[in-house]
Amino acid sequence: MIDHVSIAVSDLSRATRFYEAVLGPIGYDLLVVRGSTVGFGKQYPEFWLNARPDMDPLPANNGGHVCLRVRSTDSVDAFHSAALANGGTSNGAPGLRPHERLKGYYAAFIRDHDGNRIEAVTFTA
Repeated sequence: MIDHVSIAVSDLSRATRFYEAVLGPIGYDLLVVRGSTVGFGKQYPEFWLNARPDMDPLPANNGGHVCLRVRSTDSVDAFHSAALANGGTSNGAPGLRPHERLKGYYAAFIRDHDGNRIEAVTFTA
């Protein structure tokens, strides 16, 4: 079981504002602010941002992403909408995704200002 994840961001202040807007609709709050890192979560920090001011934007085909489970299709939609409204880009609009083992896989993918790919998913079946 994974306890928490961290992603690198070039501008911690900008990323914090972005993720407050994007993660708020799915129940995550900003819980920890410590110098060059901040943590978001529901009960404890599960999703961390780490400042890396000299990093280059991630290439679109880097293959990595973080997926956050949410409670409903409305939450997936709200996550995606908040990302677009706050300067993120769509990397897959909300909708059902065919999956060989999981039925009702409803997800959306976004990219933040640094190219980090974040997914929100729920299961309708």
